[in-house]
Amino acid sequence: MGNPRGFLEISRLDHGKRDKAERIQDWNEFELLPTPATLKEQASRCMDCGIPFCHGGCPLGNIIPEFNDHIYKGYQERALATLLSTNNFPEFTGRVCPAPCEASCTLNIEEQPVTIKDVERSIIDNAWEAGWVKPVLPKAKTGRKVAVIGSGPAGMAAAQQLARKGHDVTLFEKDSRIGGLLRYGIPDFKLDKSLIDRRQKQMQAEGVTVRTNVHVGVDITGDLLRAQFDAVLLTGGSRVPRDLPVPGRDLKGVHFAMEFLSQANRRVAGDTVPASEAILATNKRVVVIGGGDTGSDCVGTSIRQGAASILQLELMPKPPVKRLDSNPWPAWPQILRTSSSQEEGGEREWAIQTTEFLGDANGHLRALKVVNVELGPKGFTPIPGTEREIPADLVTLAMGFVGSPKAGLLEQLGIELDARSNVKAGADFATNVEGIFTAGDQRRGQSLVVWAISEGRKAAAAVHSYLKAKK
Repeated sequence: MGNPRGFLEISRLDHGKRDKAERIQDWNEFELLPTPATLKEQASRCMDCGIPFCHGGCPLGNIIPEFNDHIYKGYQERALATLLSTNNFPEFTGRVCPAPCEASCTLNIEEQPVTIKDVERSIIDNAWEAGWVKPVLPKAKTGRKVAVIGSGPAGMAAAQQLARKGHDVTLFEKDSRIGGLLRYGIPDFKLDKSLIDRRQKQMQAEGVTVRTNVHVGVDITGDLLRAQFDAVLLTGGSRVPRDLPVPGRDLKGVHFAMEFLSQANRRVAGDTVPASEAILATNKRVVVIGGGDTGSDCVGTSIRQGAASILQLELMPKPPVKRLDSNPWPAWPQILRTSSSQEEGGEREWAIQTTEFLGDANGHLRALKVVNVELGPKGFTPIPGTEREIPADLVTLAMGFVGSPKAGLLEQLGIELDARSNVKAGADFATNVEGIFTAGDQRRGQSLVVWAISEGRKAAAAVHSYLKAKK
């Protein structure tokens, strides 16, 4: 700890953001990096707390006090080496991670945690600019072939780790570009997709073969996959969205959030979306059902597309502004949050249940029927007299995901699923079929990018151990 009084003398200073009126006119990233002087000051707030609870809060186990100290002392390359020792892609987590490390920071007892996420992003962004991030080549090749199915953050991390161990890794992706929901789910104003492209080039230089537009289980059967590779790692994500099976669900204008977001991202990337398939918020009354990150992304995307109005509905009650006694530090704070997209516009309502979608004579959505609810021991109870209609032209369902599709590859391989429709695997990431492993959302269910990278790294280590023991 270079500055023992840093946390006493310096207040937390969050990163800046581009002006709302400016940023909603484009798809560029909205966050601004702190200046070097500010970054050094903020890093100096990291205290000698004895037990660094931030380590436990971070699924990757990032060595946070050390890289904070390096930044304070001006050791930029040491900070980079420390960060990359645990995290393959800190430019992703430094942008889209909700920072459980900061929630666990000892200074968060006073709600003034160290700006760990800003430090992390600054380290890697400055390192790329300085040319310090290079391909890491294996010392020797093993001759073993590994297939990684799915190129989201779990698959990318696993493929990179396995290639660095000397294995011949092929990363399969059914879409035209790698990244999974990093690419097609998270809007560009939160994560510029050139960052994924840059990492792809590094991975290919390290020996990873990338095969896009290949739907494994359709274009390549499970039997052929097993015949061609010594091990297979399933990292396809939890891609089956939770539906809302109420009357009127089939009306035109009711869509899953990922249908809407994926289209928007493809347009930004320059892809053509047929007019007959277009899902656009332009001049429409938009209702987003779901109050999480995906719902927030729908809000920001709708604003940039020029929606006439935006309303976000959440089934759960409105969270408290401050922690309750039942939710003490260092647990994740269950409090009210306002995302950058929610700052930009739209309205929010809590404890609202949608009971029906209403359409016009042409089968187009015109409104939702909703009711206020109370959450009790037996679930949600409608409140009599609160029934009403909300006019809407476009609804996006952002209520999470319920597992992986079983039809196709999983059936072909005979993979067992757990009670939540995720691929069943133990602590060693091995499935019920020898030589086939799984990681990321496909194993644990819908989760964070930081968890996906962590799972990919750990699964890669398990696959490497398996291949070393295999004769």
